[in-house]
Amino acid sequence: MKKLGLFFLSLICMIVPHAVFATDEFDFSEFAIVDGADADFLLESVELNDEASGTSVSSFDIAGVMLGMSFEDVQNLFLKTHGLYAPRKSNSVIYAIHKDWKYNLDYECRQDGIYVPSELEQCIRTLAKNRGLLYASELHLVRENTGETMTVYFTSNATDNVVWRVTYKNDVDEVEGDSEKFANQRHKKILAFWQSVLEKYGAPNSGTDKWVSSDNAYDPMMTAYYGALDLVDNGRRATDESKNIQQSRENFRTKPYAF
Repeated sequence: MKKLGLFFLSLICMIVPHAVFATDEFDFSEFAIVDGADADFLLESVELNDEASGTSVSSFDIAGVMLGMSFEDVQNLFLKTHGLYAPRKSNSVIYAIHKDWKYNLDYECRQDGIYVPSELEQCIRTLAKNRGLLYASELHLVRENTGETMTVYFTSNATDNVVWRVTYKNDVDEVEGDSEKFANQRHKKILAFWQSVLEKYGAPNSGTDKWVSSDNAYDPMMTAYYGALDLVDNGRRATDESKNIQQSRENFRTKPYAF
C-alpha cells in the first residue's frame, strides 16, 4: 500500500505541477530544479526603420505559444494533447527557485539547525514548494520528424508564471558538407524558411531581421536568424525580477532582535 501511495503522489505531481502537498517528505529527485536566472537589464537599443510604425508583437505566436500565456495553457497545448511538438525525453520541464528567495530559505533552514548540504537543500525545496516559490521556469519541446526544437521560458509565480520568452530552432542552417550540392540545398532551405517567416509575421520593422513594438527594448520584440526565432518580452521579465527581489527582502525572517 505504501508503494501504491507513492505512485499516486508522483502521478498527481506530473499532472498538476503546481499542486501544494502537505507532506515534507516529497521526493524532488525526479525533477530538475535550478536557481532562477538573473535578468539581464543591459539590453541593446532598438530602432524603428524610417517611416515604419510599431508592430503588434504581443499577438505573435510560435507554434501556438504567445507571450503572456500561462504555464497551464502551454501545458494543455503540448503535455496533455498530441500536438505538433512533444516534451523532450528528459527533463522537459525545468523548475526554479528565485535566488533571492533561496537565500532567504537557506537562512531560515540553518536557523532551525539544518546544516548538512543534502538536508539543507531538501529543506529549502520543501519550503519553496509549500510557499508557492517553486515554479516551472522552462519547457523544452521537440518535433523529431523535422528536427525542430522550442524552449518556452516562464516568469515566477510572483507574476503568475506566464511566458516571457519563446525560442525556436530548426536545421536549415546546419552544414552537411562542403560540396556544391550541400551549399545549394542549404541556400534553398534558408530562403524557404525566410519566405515562411515573412508570410506569417510580415516584413521586419527594425533593421532586416527584427519585429518591434516600439523603440523601447523592454517592449515585446522578435528576432529572426538563419533557422531560428526569438520572441521575447524583456519588460515582463524585468517586472518579475523586481517583484521577487522586493518581496524577498520584505519577507526575510531575521532573528527576533530586542534592544
